[in-house]
Amino acid sequence: MQDSESTAARSDEFGLPEGFARMPRWWNDEAGRAWLADLPALVAEQCRRWELEIDGEPMHGSNALVVPVRRGGAEYVLRLAPSGDDIGAEAAALRFWDGRGTVRLFDVDLEARTMLLERLDGKRSLATVPLQQAVEVIAQLINDLARPTPDGTRTTSELAREQIDSFERDWSAIGTPTPRHQLDIAIGLAAGAADRPAADTAVDGDLHCNQILTARDGRWVVVDPVLLAGDPEYDFARVLWDRLDELTTDAEVLSVFERFVRCAGVPRDRARSWIVQRSMSYLLWGIPRGLTWDPPKCQRLLDIFS
Repeated sequence: MQDSESTAARSDEFGLPEGFARMPRWWNDEAGRAWLADLPALVAEQCRRWELEIDGEPMHGSNALVVPVRRGGAEYVLRLAPSGDDIGAEAAALRFWDGRGTVRLFDVDLEARTMLLERLDGKRSLATVPLQQAVEVIAQLINDLARPTPDGTRTTSELAREQIDSFERDWSAIGTPTPRHQLDIAIGLAAGAADRPAADTAVDGDLHCNQILTARDGRWVVVDPVLLAGDPEYDFARVLWDRLDELTTDAEVLSVFERFVRCAGVPRDRARSWIVQRSMSYLLWGIPRGLTWDPPKCQRLLDIFS
């Protein structure tokens, strides 16, 4: 092992990926841009604390930076997230699943918002797999993640209950961006989901193909999970809008939907309900934040399923 000063010096040499600094989340986030500027020093400090050496080029998603590192003969990644991300909740979720369907967590520094994680194949996400096949993997993962949750876990029913009022308010505030009947359908479906007793089954509330990577042993595993309890089909809409450009016709969209319902073994009406609710929710969230790619995809899903 080299001394901590030389480790820190090498850690300071890595270059911040240009694409990371251009992600939409930083556009109106002054604190986030300041964090980006500090990242080389933050990486160096965490490497010094945990006696790590940088072992490859950094990678990123939309929110966090991931740096390949090693300690002795063991390989890991260092994940650093900005303020505003609930690292405590994510670490608790990873500890809850403990590698069963998710990436493994080895250490966490809540103050530095940093985690030491199992190294995966960052170049091969489920987004590289044809969607019809990817749906089968997602269905299997949903079932792998399903296990009894601790008391007090936030439920999909609670999220639906919050949307009953917020849908009307947010829809009006941004100039009625969808037909009125689609809003009414979304509100009615949210009311139905809110009234339905939530199961205590674990659900990932942020599931999509770019957050499913390949482990060294060939497993598909989830990264950056959000622990919820309730309906396992809750976030399938995100899978659809994330890759909707691959589906040129409504029939293709419905075919993927039916494949998911069949493989996951979930009720068709509930799966449809959550697609409408999640699409309306993300459309109303994205438009005032200046998103231009995803809201039209959400509108297309609303046109198909509502």
